Amino acid sequence: MSDRLSSGRPASRLDAANNDTGRVAFCGPYVLSAITGYGISKIEDVIREGRELPPHRKPVVKGTYADEVESALAHFGYRMVLKETHLHRARKERPTLWTWMQKPRNAWAYYILAIHKGKEGHWILVKGVKMCDTFTEGKWTFVVDGPHRGCRIMEVFEVKKAHDA
Repeated sequence: MSDRLSSGRPASRLDAANNDTGRVAFCGPYVLSAITGYGISKIEDVIREGRELPPHRKPVVKGTYADEVESALAHFGYRMVLKETHLHRARKERPTLWTWMQKPRNAWAYYILAIHKGKEGHWILVKGVKMCDTFTEGKWTFVVDGPHRGCRIMEVFEVKKAHDA
């Protein structure tokens, strides 16, 4: 077990998301687990709190909105800032993940990208030249080897520790 997962604090390396639920988890909790180091069960508890569900109700967290992701990150001491939006453009006019990767960006920040995956929206996490999501089972892989190179981007959010503002 990595230092980050045992203490809940970030380590200097990229650690895989921690799916401690024993079942399938979805993209929002996977991305948040990879950033914070907390298990998906803890991430889902925080998201459910924000949804104001009764404490005894613990449905699987499927489908998260940007404000829910931002709120969960704030709970763990991170800030999320919208850097780009392409929602005003037709889908075919939006940049692909691969074209976005060619642009300069902060190598120390995490980027959460809302992309099109089929007819659905999907969260992926990018740091440097690596990405992580449910399709990689929470493991970090090079974007060039990843499954989403041609996917169209809806929005890009930059994530840093709150004190790094």
